[in-house]
Amino acid sequence: MRANCGRSGHSVKLASSSLRTHGYGSVAVNRKVGENRAGKEVFFSSWRKQQPVLWRASAARSGSDVASISRSGWYGRDCGSQSSASGSASFGLCGGGRVARGCCSGQNTLRCLCSATTTADQGGQETFTVTTPLYYANASPHMGSAYPTMAADALARYHRLRGRNVRFVTGTDEHGEKIALSAEGRGLSPDEHVEKISNEFRELWTRLDIQYDSYVRTTQDSHKELVSRAIERVWEKGDIYKSRYEGHYCIGCEEYKADSDLLEGNVCPIHQTECVVKDEENYFFRLSKYQKDLEELFENNPEFVMPEARRNEVVGWVKSGLKDFSISRGAVEWGIKFPTDPSQTVYVWFDALFGYVSALLGASEEGGPAETDAREATKSGWPADVHIIGKDILRFHAVYWPAMLMAADMPLPKQVFGHGFLTKDGLKMGKSLGNVLEPTALVSEYGSDAVRYYFLKEINFGQDGNFEEERFVNIVNANLANDIGNCLNRTLTLLKKNCASALPLDSASVPVDHPVREVCERQIPLVPNRYESLDFAQASEAILAISGRSNQYLEESAPWTLFKSEEKEDRAKAEETLVSIMEALRIVAIAISPITPRLSGKIYTQLGLGEFDPENVSWEDTAWGGLRSGQKIAKPKPVFARLEMKTEEVLA
Repeated sequence: MRANCGRSGHSVKLASSSLRTHGYGSVAVNRKVGENRAGKEVFFSSWRKQQPVLWRASAARSGSDVASISRSGWYGRDCGSQSSASGSASFGLCGGGRVARGCCSGQNTLRCLCSATTTADQGGQETFTVTTPLYYANASPHMGSAYPTMAADALARYHRLRGRNVRFVTGTDEHGEKIALSAEGRGLSPDEHVEKISNEFRELWTRLDIQYDSYVRTTQDSHKELVSRAIERVWEKGDIYKSRYEGHYCIGCEEYKADSDLLEGNVCPIHQTECVVKDEENYFFRLSKYQKDLEELFENNPEFVMPEARRNEVVGWVKSGLKDFSISRGAVEWGIKFPTDPSQTVYVWFDALFGYVSALLGASEEGGPAETDAREATKSGWPADVHIIGKDILRFHAVYWPAMLMAADMPLPKQVFGHGFLTKDGLKMGKSLGNVLEPTALVSEYGSDAVRYYFLKEINFGQDGNFEEERFVNIVNANLANDIGNCLNRTLTLLKKNCASALPLDSASVPVDHPVREVCERQIPLVPNRYESLDFAQASEAILAISGRSNQYLEESAPWTLFKSEEKEDRAKAEETLVSIMEALRIVAIAISPITPRLSGKIYTQLGLGEFDPENVSWEDTAWGGLRSGQKIAKPKPVFARLEMKTEEVLA
């Protein structure tokens, strides 16, 4: 295989392997880079419709074996690989060190499936893209909608602290039979209905301090055009065909159900409603064609679906054999018209999943129309680093979506993370049980920080979780009101009384073996990996260990007594105690800000540091030594008021 170098004009020769077509190699084959200089990277591809380069290769010396072959910002294009007479497949190493296949069956595609490389924007800044589900606009938002959105927001805030160009995507999925029926039941047109529901979602996100970067609605013209163009591209590849299908269809899931997935009486186990029998002629997507691709995806990229229990579930589905699925509906009016047959509408999941892509494109900076070629999203943050979803929609995101992207010649997301379900007082929530946890009421009564903290700290993200009001109040009071709020207020009050509200020394002068400094410098290094692995509970535990030890040390050292002493050493120890605790709580404010942004802002204000501005505060500021001698603090006042139990009626 030989391809032109996209930058230098040099050529690159990749040897063919005898591995089967479409396969991954388990070992590297002999690869030579010709005419390059030692240590220099050679970017290469064959040009198809003037598309940009695909891969880069580097070698220790001219003509030697390639040290690495990796993706260079694009993927899935024809690379002009040439098969040998025996039909062998050429391949190279992707950015994750895994083998990227070269298909020699006429498609001539070099594709990396592991999505292991880091995405950067055109300015060279590292990007991070996180998405929530696009919430189905058939009814008002509920706690199951708020939960993954709070998690995505915390993750986005953390990565902003790390200086990354974050693209946090959320939105509403506004097409489908279920929405049309909901609108009819409320005496509204579908347009009026989804407008109202979409506004309710955005109002709740404001109350919860959700800072999204893109909010997409699948009824937007630009999104509809993008979906139509994606279908046309998949159609041209021969991956769509027309056929008749009869089966049990759950309107709530917007999905045909296999008999083995149903309860007695053809009841959907998720919605507890009887499925309807549908017999339609629809357009189908050749999911079965991507059976081997998906098997290899999960084999070579075990963290593509997390947590592990979800991955095992998905692998089981794939290994049981993939069946083509319908991507159009003949009897549904409310949706995108199928581009090759206006008598049909696009299946709601084929429509909605591309919303992650259309959200990143948006309108042009000049105010012109949004880009509608999905492949252009690679310049705006695609592929997503993580899709955060509920486990009930795992099949669509972990099986259908990767295959759809392969068919559309687009990179795959790097990870799909399926969180668990929520219960209240140990019972599944439902209107019939009268135990619905209404997020707007919960935030109104207790505040956004309390709600965010409890659900992210007390529930292991990825597992099922439970809300009990008494435990909620006790946990929040102990951790936020007492260990952080009360500790800070007492410390600042002592500083005001004994040091005229001015810091008596630099926090950097506190000895490295000081108990409070020690716990900070031991715990903070644990936090980044926990945030990045979506382990918000353990991230919180590491951070709260600092405030807990600070509160404990305040009691042990009793500076209020030391200040009464006439000994200089006693006063010096008291001053050091106050400064060490203030510095620790400054660090806590930064570290916990992804979870409790309002509380962090109040701590910063009390410490005399001004507004907590993510533009001016970074993760590097968690290093010890940020407070300076002579710095004035604000008038002490509580940063977090203790919660009181509310009545059940308030939350229902």
